[in-house]
Amino acid sequence: MRLRACPSALAAVALTVGLTAGATPAGATPGAATPAGAAEPRPFLDRLNTVSLVGSTVPANGDVNPYGTFTIRENAGSLRRGNVLISNFNDSANLQGTGTTLVQVAPDGTLSTFATIDPGALPGPCPGGVGLTTALTVLPGGWVVVGSLPTSDGTSATAQAGCLLVLDKHGTVRETIANDAINGPWDMTAVSSGKRSELFVTNVLNGTVAGGGAEVDRGTVLRITLCAEGDEPPVPVAFTEIGSGFPERTDPAALVVGPTGVGLHDGTLYVADTVRSRITAIPDAITRKGSAGTGRVVTSGGNLNAPLGMAITPRGDILTVNGGDGNIVETTRTGRQVATKTINSEGTPPGAGALFGLALDLDHDAVYFVNDADNVLDVLH
Repeated sequence: MRLRACPSALAAVALTVGLTAGATPAGATPGAATPAGAAEPRPFLDRLNTVSLVGSTVPANGDVNPYGTFTIRENAGSLRRGNVLISNFNDSANLQGTGTTLVQVAPDGTLSTFATIDPGALPGPCPGGVGLTTALTVLPGGWVVVGSLPTSDGTSATAQAGCLLVLDKHGTVRETIANDAINGPWDMTAVSSGKRSELFVTNVLNGTVAGGGAEVDRGTVLRITLCAEGDEPPVPVAFTEIGSGFPERTDPAALVVGPTGVGLHDGTLYVADTVRSRITAIPDAITRKGSAGTGRVVTSGGNLNAPLGMAITPRGDILTVNGGDGNIVETTRTGRQVATKTINSEGTPPGAGALFGLALDLDHDAVYFVNDADNVLDVLH
């Protein structure tokens, strides 16, 4: 693997990938607290009361089960500012871990295909092929990074390690990132400054398939340092395991259940521990040199019901959507669950399995989320 010199660790990270990546917005005051005696700020979700359909996420090849969700911040190549980039996990036969498409959905619902990835024509290794996961971000220059956790027949028995795929701004795969530390990349957030980017990637296949449905406490969070140079794709220069011991297991309906949503605020990485229905915090995520284990428990139980996708509000509250029901939950950094709203009630039990990735819009006053029950993008506004 090519290695390249890169500036030192991000001491003061300049956000270039936006709130959809779960990081502090430009201009916000990291770690700002409510003054003693002052009223608690109104929860972010309190002002959002309406769920509306944006549009379909199904491209021409019929891929379904939208997972990753990212609001594009800048025009670059085929990427359009304000559109939502979405990764599909299933193919047209609804086989999990076989989806190969990234689509863009405009605020008016217009759908376009950004990329259809050919597993047989990748520029590097990706063990098992292509099945696009929730791990999705866009780096400076329009470089799209998306995770792959592939299967050959849609079942967990055939799940393989996969990789991270790096696409250029026109939707061409230019690079794959694969090694022993990347094993079922499931979700991701990122921050960038200059030529340097840090990816924070959850991995859910460490011993999971061999566990045969039993809980295996080997899920990890990996920090991958990338360095960009000119028109070449950013390449990895360092891999650091900053989280470990997260519970994970295979599941007939969800393929695999493990650490999913991640969001960064004021140097702390928040992780949605889906199996245990809790949110944990890994301190010093950008600079730490070793694993914090599963981190400090921020909140557990309550309205959390298998939390999946995550986004961070401008104030630093943590938004998660539940896999076990159709609710979105807002949690403060001190662990108070301050708001819960039902945003999907389809199926039995209502909303179960419908929600996955979510992202704030560019104005930070609405939440985009994928609806896997109908294969559409919805918005809470």
